[in-house]
Amino acid sequence: MMLASIAAGATMTSSNAFSKAAQPSTPVNFDVPAGACDCHTHIHGDPAKFPFFAGRVYTPEPASPEEMSALHKALHVERVVIVTPSVYGPDNSSTLFGMTARGATARGVAVIDDKTSESDLDAMQKAGFRGIRLNLATGGVNDPNVGRQRFSAAIERMKARGWHVQLFTSLAIISAIKDLVATAPVPVVFDHFGGAEAALGTGQPGFDDLLALVKSGKAYVKISGAYRASRLAPDYADATPLAQALIAANAERIVWGTDWPQPDSVTPQGKKVTDVTPLYQIDDGRLLNQLPVWAPDAIRKTILVDNPARLYGFT
Repeated sequence: MMLASIAAGATMTSSNAFSKAAQPSTPVNFDVPAGACDCHTHIHGDPAKFPFFAGRVYTPEPASPEEMSALHKALHVERVVIVTPSVYGPDNSSTLFGMTARGATARGVAVIDDKTSESDLDAMQKAGFRGIRLNLATGGVNDPNVGRQRFSAAIERMKARGWHVQLFTSLAIISAIKDLVATAPVPVVFDHFGGAEAALGTGQPGFDDLLALVKSGKAYVKISGAYRASRLAPDYADATPLAQALIAANAERIVWGTDWPQPDSVTPQGKKVTDVTPLYQIDDGRLLNQLPVWAPDAIRKTILVDNPARLYGFT
């Protein structure tokens, strides 16, 4: 299923890439180390070639591999991790399309279900996938019991393969599964500041549990998608204490990402799920320029290069 539509999508060129995904308008103001990685992106292929999942809760604008390459050229970022978004369900074709366009500098994080076979996973591994994602946020999974069940099942599926399990969820769910994370036999990665809300600061319920997991080395956290944690555009200054606390807990368990093309995962009131919701227009140059505010110079290479190389298997 994942590989079937690649041939159809591979002919897509910049001339027919019609999305409105943001490009950085602010130059990067520090020396980005060689081999830097954007650890959280998505590709939204031409919907005629990469149809959306019927059970999705929003419909994004397209975002092409060519636009992603332009983004990373402007940011001086060499490597990328492409994550299958919820709008495709367990179909990873659009993600693989983006990975194929990028070549050896790309890795993928897949969404799977009970119908995903071991041979499917073998093909994904060969193609460069290195983890699976559980999205407990966009679908509104707030029941800790459901979260525990889904996380346990994912760990069981991945332990023989050694892939990581990535979660997009809330601090409340992280607190509810912290014992499972602490004993997980594979790496665990939390998206977007672990779901923390910048306005609530480092004392918000559950953030101490997230810090403890990071400090112990049992979990990675993506300091990504600052616009999801904060409403203080364009620099999201109130996310700074969260990022600094996570980095101080254990810099070797922190990775950075844009969350490009920054989808708005909430269908506006009065609109249908099938109506296209515009992408956020985030200045990723300003976003990357927050990293020197968050992290001392000595550990930026750790966050941008070394940790992603270890987690995603870049060589």
